[in-house]
Amino acid sequence: MILGQHMKVFLWSDFVDLRKGFDGLSALVQEVLKEDPFSGRCFVFKNRRSNRIKLLMWDGTGFVLAYKRLDTGTFFWPRSSSGKIHVTQAELGLIFDGMDWRRVALKQTNNPTIGA
Repeated sequence: MILGQHMKVFLWSDFVDLRKGFDGLSALVQEVLKEDPFSGRCFVFKNRRSNRIKLLMWDGTGFVLAYKRLDTGTFFWPRSSSGKIHVTQAELGLIFDGMDWRRVALKQTNNPTIGA
């Protein structure tokens, strides 16, 4: 993936209309997530059927938008009532690859985020 080594990653827990582009998603980050889209963090959104995701990030010179559609199956998304979910890059890698992160044992860190 194209993420920086120490980039923080946030998933939006609900679905989003993925017809939104740079401007629509960055407005969602600002207005709904109450985050700065220019912060250098990665924000990840899914569609209603959970078979497509978009990643939005600022690399210092412009926005980067990555889009992935699974041929079969769905992305396994953590649940949260707060709206945004902080995940590690390793956890995002599992989600991005379409793997069920609930069945993969990750090395325990000082800040477990998924499943909490």
